[in-house]
Amino acid sequence: MNWLEVKIFTSAEGIDPLCGRLYNLGINGLQIEDAADFADFIENQSDYWDYIDESLEPLKTAESAVTVYLTDDGNGQELLLLIRESVSAMKLLDYGNSFGRLEISVNGRCDEDWENNWKQYYKPFSLGERILIKPEWEDISDSGGRVVVNMNPGHLFGTGTHHSTQLCMLQLEKYVKAGDRVLDLGCGSGILSILSMLLSAEEAVAVDIDPAAPDTVGENIKLNDIDSSKYSVLVGNVVSDTALKEKIGNNFDIVVANIVADVIIAISEFAYSCVKQGGVFITSGIIAQRAGEVEEALLGAGFAIEDKATQNDWACFTAVK
Repeated sequence: MNWLEVKIFTSAEGIDPLCGRLYNLGINGLQIEDAADFADFIENQSDYWDYIDESLEPLKTAESAVTVYLTDDGNGQELLLLIRESVSAMKLLDYGNSFGRLEISVNGRCDEDWENNWKQYYKPFSLGERILIKPEWEDISDSGGRVVVNMNPGHLFGTGTHHSTQLCMLQLEKYVKAGDRVLDLGCGSGILSILSMLLSAEEAVAVDIDPAAPDTVGENIKLNDIDSSKYSVLVGNVVSDTALKEKIGNNFDIVVANIVADVIIAISEFAYSCVKQGGVFITSGIIAQRAGEVEEALLGAGFAIEDKATQNDWACFTAVK
């Protein structure tokens, strides 16, 4: 079996919250490199060692990191997508930039290598009553009358294969109606807002912290023949960037966010301000153990819970204003 070595660069302060996120994804085998521990060992352990090799000196300034090993197959690649999403969410919550650069290295591979590796596991599939997700490099002979969403996610989260994404898509199938304005927070590949447009929404605004989002989402917009004048992509931290919040605006019929519990809790009040009266906030990326906290935040923001769905220990809320 082949393995992927995934190394996430952080800071000494970021190790605990990062490990917590990885544990929440079901990853238990972690290799931790703590720069603070290295420095403490070299500076303060001379009483116990007669000699410390000079080659250890660079460890005093080494960058903290957490390394995990994933199987190099479909399951491992899907888990890698979740790691990327969770680390992006961690960046959103790092107001003081105390968690380091939070960048990911995969066996030294470039994004292009990783992206091409994923393609062999990504196949067309149907969902709900009307949805068909199709990788742009795959051909299908008959859509069966379903709405076909052509996707190339690149290195961004949003293939449609994960339970949390599917939960959101099923709710969009239920709630999107002609003429709707949709806001996609943490858009990744743009799959949720693109699906909304194909389901008859009139306009969409997609937001992500990843600077690659406009290019990736832009390509997916073209693949689906969506009018780019009715779809805009913004980059920034929706938790802390006031100017971005003002640019996003309000009066949306649907706000959708497939992120993680911590970010959903942090943006609940903002989502409430964005959605029009009678509109809905559809949100997932929530592990079952955190569902109670998210529900409490949604209610505290002023929402009423319209629907709650679960799939394989992931929860999705549809809340109405």
